[in-house]
Amino acid sequence: MPRRRRSTQRQRRLGAELRRLRIEAGITTDEAGRLLAMDRTRLANIESAIRNITPERVEVLLNAYVGEETPYTRALIALATPHRRGWWESYRETLSPGMLDVAEAEWHARRILTVQSIHVPGLLQTEDYARAIFAAVLPPVPRLDIEIRVRHRVERARVLEGPDARPYIGYIHEAALRMQFGGRGTMKKQLEALVSASERPDVTLRAIPFEAGSLPGADHALLFCEDAVPELDTAQIDTAHGPGFVHTQPELEKYRAHLGWMEKNCLSPQSTRDLMQTLIHEL
Repeated sequence: MPRRRRSTQRQRRLGAELRRLRIEAGITTDEAGRLLAMDRTRLANIESAIRNITPERVEVLLNAYVGEETPYTRALIALATPHRRGWWESYRETLSPGMLDVAEAEWHARRILTVQSIHVPGLLQTEDYARAIFAAVLPPVPRLDIEIRVRHRVERARVLEGPDARPYIGYIHEAALRMQFGGRGTMKKQLEALVSASERPDVTLRAIPFEAGSLPGADHALLFCEDAVPELDTAQIDTAHGPGFVHTQPELEKYRAHLGWMEKNCLSPQSTRDLMQTLIHEL
């Protein structure tokens, strides 16, 4: 089990889940290491996602930690199963790990939900709109880096295309629909793209109207990726230092409550399309 050059969010999640289960089972790192014929340091490195672990060894640990096969344990074993290199790996040397982790989380999700207060959802941004957002970053981003980021952002939309398109729900504040990143022409084309996307069977867009007043989590964007089992759902919020991932059950329940509020207080999909059509005619 060689050391990794750099771990991904999903690999770190597997390590964190194994550590939590070990502690809950009252098993020490020495005891768990003996199950795999390794010392405690190697076991700790697995839990920290510094070293790889095979699905077979994950199964050995889960038999000791949990004692029975469940959808959750099967999903954990699947996390350790090697996969083909994702398309995002081609950006490994040019983009931050956080940007790649976002693309990976979306790719492996069973359903994707987002909440946006300032920008339209990244998965539905046009090239010109995305370019305007990156061009507004301070300190300025070099032009070549902007183009790399735009290309990566557009490629993320693959998860919403084809026979394996993930169901997607996007909650967008009315402010984000009115802010003219890139100018009137760019925003008009962006709104037209949103209307078109909202007519696809797997895409649901719902606007948060100004009349809704205050809303939970207004100070950050939210990406919520539902996994094969709820225990492995992942929430990602934007921070000043880049994407931040949360996965403890209390944190996940908090963001599920945020999404529940959106479900109750947002405009219907048709009313959202009507609003966007109105804004298009105003531009």
